Order: sequence, then C-alpha cells, then structure tokens
Amino acid sequence: MFIKIILALVVAIAIVLIYASTRPDTFSIERSAVMNAAPDKVFAQINDLHNWEAWSAWEKKDPNMKKTFSGAAAGKGAVYGWEGNGNVGKGSMEITESIPASKVQIKLDFISPFEGHNVANLELQPEGTGTRVVWSMSGPMALIPKVMGLFFSMDKMIGKDFEDSLANLKQIVEK
Repeated sequence: MFIKIILALVVAIAIVLIYASTRPDTFSIERSAVMNAAPDKVFAQINDLHNWEAWSAWEKKDPNMKKTFSGAAAGKGAVYGWEGNGNVGKGSMEITESIPASKVQIKLDFISPFEGHNVANLELQPEGTGTRVVWSMSGPMALIPKVMGLFFSMDKMIGKDFEDSLANLKQIVEK
C-alpha cells in the first residue's frame, strides 16, 4: 500500500512538472492609468528613484525596508537597492534608458525570496490634456515559477501592485 501511495505521488509530481514545462518561457504584465498632468511632470516622478517612496506600493509593504541609492542621481545609471521583509524581498533596480517625458526603462534584479531578472518599462503617452502611463514588466519564466504559476496568477499578484502604485502616482502628479 505504501509503495502505491509513493508511486501515485511521484506520478502526480511528474505530471505537474511536465505540464508546467509546456507553459510559456516568458511572462509579461501590463497596467495603465490616465493622469491629469503633463508628461514632464509624471516623468519627473518616475525618473528619480528617490521619488518612488511616495508612490510605490512596495514601499508601503515594508516601512522598515533598508534602501540604498547609487550611480546617477536620476535617469540612466540611477540604482536603487532594497532589502526588506518577505513581502518585498531583496533586490535592485537600475534605470537603463531614460527618454524625457516619454519613457523610463528599468532592469530589475530580484535576489530573494526568488531570484529573477526582469525588465520594466514606464511609457508616457499624451492623452487629451493628460498623460497615459503604461507600466509593463517582462522576463523569463524558469521551471519553479512555471509550477507556481499553475496555482497563483502572477498577473493578478503583481498587477494589483502596479494598479495601486499608478493610483498613488496619479494622486501625486495631479496635486
């Protein structure tokens, strides 16, 4: 009987792993919001990583998070490192492209709780008298995140934080 249970468990695990391995090798998440502010005003908030404390949803998940800033003061080459609780983990982000009033591209390196290397883009598009901010993140999906993705929606988990952050940013730039 014990052998049958172990064998069934091994088969179940194998099926989950095989199915997970057929999932896409990359992921992409995107959210957007329209803000009643000029693109240059929005750009000033996202291009300076020091400003993220005021609007990033992750900042509120761990008020005691340790932060470091290095590289450029803002724009290309600016680096922000963090180390916090289980809700924020440990990692860094670096602005790799900065086009005034148009786009900020960020290289994200997560160290814990899971290692990951992704790219985020914040693109600003004039819309009416305001600005549409499109925030996207993409990256590779290794086997363990693929397995986790069978049970948890990365889009829903991270997308909610994008939505909250964009709402916070909207409040700041519309003052």
